[in-house]
Amino acid sequence: MPSIMPISDLRNYTDVLKEVDTNSRVYLTRNGRGAYTIMSVEEADELDRLRALHNVITDLKKSEERAEREGWIDDDEMQKVLGLND
Repeated sequence: MPSIMPISDLRNYTDVLKEVDTNSRVYLTRNGRGAYTIMSVEEADELDRLRALHNVITDLKKSEERAEREGWIDDDEMQKVLGLND
């Protein structure tokens, strides 16, 4: 479960960092509103991987929609475009 703390608690940053683990972020507030998040490096890496996966899936969907609209290229034509024909 995440911890919510005022940013002023960073004066004792060691205590704040003890609250962070792979399954628990620390949310820091400023004037009662969310301002920052502290998370583990592993969690940040996983978020980066998920963001990259989301981007690839989005691009694939756009490509498929375009191919449906404009037509697919068959294998022979693609080999010509790539210069792979003998």
